[in-house]
Amino acid sequence: MRREYRALSRLSAGAGLEGIPRVLDLDATHLTRSWIEGAPMQIAKPRDPAYFRAASRLLRRLHAANVIHNDLAKETNWLVTPEGRPALVDFQLAMTLDRRGALARALGHDDLRHLLKHKRTYLPHALTARERRILSRQSLVSRIWMATGKKVYLFVTRRILRWSDREGAGDRSN
Repeated sequence: MRREYRALSRLSAGAGLEGIPRVLDLDATHLTRSWIEGAPMQIAKPRDPAYFRAASRLLRRLHAANVIHNDLAKETNWLVTPEGRPALVDFQLAMTLDRRGALARALGHDDLRHLLKHKRTYLPHALTARERRILSRQSLVSRIWMATGKKVYLFVTRRILRWSDREGAGDRSN
């Protein structure tokens, strides 16, 4: 809750970012955020190139504020508003950084890679050569996580706790 509060507070400073929830209240046990009308990406299935251009701009503005989302692989964290614009939710794993160092660049690269994976799913013919190169390069941080921590995380969450990470996402092959 504190991580989400820090990230959303930073992003709400000044005029705030369109497509990002605003912090309304925080107490010892609850964080209240503004509501963003929209459908999760896996339901809305965005096929307009303008959606992905706007999503890329939103992500750049997030990173310019030194906020890394860290959970953009989940389609449920990307919304498509009724106007066809992108919005982001679920900042529980977000990092707020004081400066843009090597870790921030690596994690920001992974945020972007996750957006581009979604673009590859819904609009593969619109990927540029640069975007294909970005998709082909996983950061060192991500490679280490996938080889070590993710295996432990999946074992604990899936086998021991019987959690599912794909809230409402259904089968990706559809």
